[in-house]
Amino acid sequence: MNTALIFAGGTGQRMNSKSKPKQFLELHGKPILIHTIEHFENHPDIDYICIVCLQSWIDELYKNLKKYGISKVRWVTAGGNTGHESIYNGLKVMSEDCKDDDIVLIHDGVRPLITGELISQNIDAVKKYGNAITVEKAIESIAEFDENDMITEMPPRDFVGVAKAPQSFYFKDIWEVHKRAKEDGFLSIDPSHLMNHYGYRLHKINSTPYNIKITTPSDYYVFRALFEAKENSQIFGI
Repeated sequence: MNTALIFAGGTGQRMNSKSKPKQFLELHGKPILIHTIEHFENHPDIDYICIVCLQSWIDELYKNLKKYGISKVRWVTAGGNTGHESIYNGLKVMSEDCKDDDIVLIHDGVRPLITGELISQNIDAVKKYGNAITVEKAIESIAEFDENDMITEMPPRDFVGVAKAPQSFYFKDIWEVHKRAKEDGFLSIDPSHLMNHYGYRLHKINSTPYNIKITTPSDYYVFRALFEAKENSQIFGI
């Protein structure tokens, strides 16, 4: 079984939206979260979806799932105070139904510009390598620096990149490290950071272009421009 765990439990403070969290902001009348979910809903190899949502917005989520004909959502649960806690909550509710060798693709609810091909590549890589981390290769130099703002290293660009999503694993592996982290009191930046912390070797998948995470108002306007450019390309063949 292949499942998608989409976490959308954040309040979006950096978006400065007074009326609603960023994942429920709309483009062409459709929430960003639904734009994201539809990639997994429409993928033939995704069996079920788990959504981690702000507790106070779960009713609104269910209304949108019904409105847009989303049928693969099997689990909905409340988010935590951090992304790490939200993913833990999602895995916990999934653990009652998922088997050890089920594949779970973990994805941000506000990262809507992925493709079906990227989802397929993640699933295939887990089967071949045990996991898959979507990475965008660095196009500028990366600087490592210390607490005194002194640069300590400039790694070659050919071998560095930005970890994005989906990040995909066998269920037994990602659930085990989250349980260990809870016992240890360890909070991770994202699943790849957590897996690396506990000694797993991770396999890179090249990200699709423009796989942005919508965090700030400028991100939203970039998303709108990219989405409309893609739509125009499909309509007019440009």
